[in-house]
Amino acid sequence: MAFENITARLQGVFKNLRGKGKLTEKDVRTAMREVRLALLEADVNYRVVKDFVAILTERAIGSEVLESLTPAQQVIKIVHEEMTHLMGESQSKITFASKPPTVIMIVGLQGSGKTTTSAKLAHYFKKQGRKPLLTACDVYRPAAIKQLQVLGEQLTLPVFTLGDKQNPVDIAKGAISQACKQGQDLVILDTAGRLHVDQI
Repeated sequence: MAFENITARLQGVFKNLRGKGKLTEKDVRTAMREVRLALLEADVNYRVVKDFVAILTERAIGSEVLESLTPAQQVIKIVHEEMTHLMGESQSKITFASKPPTVIMIVGLQGSGKTTTSAKLAHYFKKQGRKPLLTACDVYRPAAIKQLQVLGEQLTLPVFTLGDKQNPVDIAKGAISQACKQGQDLVILDTAGRLHVDQI
């Protein structure tokens, strides 16, 4: 989501950067303002954003545009490199429980794509030979339960639900119990979203 916001915000800035041999400080500061806003809107911690944008700005000011790149592409390259560095340059794999099932809880802001991500993750692991069980723990948005059921049906994935009148903890416990009985080695919990103003 943050990457899409950054791309959308920078497109206007990139139009202004075309044809320049060198990025000016004003060009860079305009682009970095858009990066900062996109990250903050994606609920990235303010200090992380501040430090990240400072590094980007330092790298980008006065950067020579590589022979095959336009200034806009140079900014994208710098943002990509620093984002990769910030997020981690090596891949981390999920460690599966020695005694199944492994439980993955999907959390995030409302509307950030948790339900869709849950289904995609389950589908990915199914293709890897795992036996996932999607679990509808979002009792505050009944449409999320239906959405997960539809996605599960489309991807031929089982979905555990107790409806929207149960406690999410009880739903999760029920799913884990069912997974143990049915030999499913992965339980993915699709949880209710939080607002950006909610306390953790």
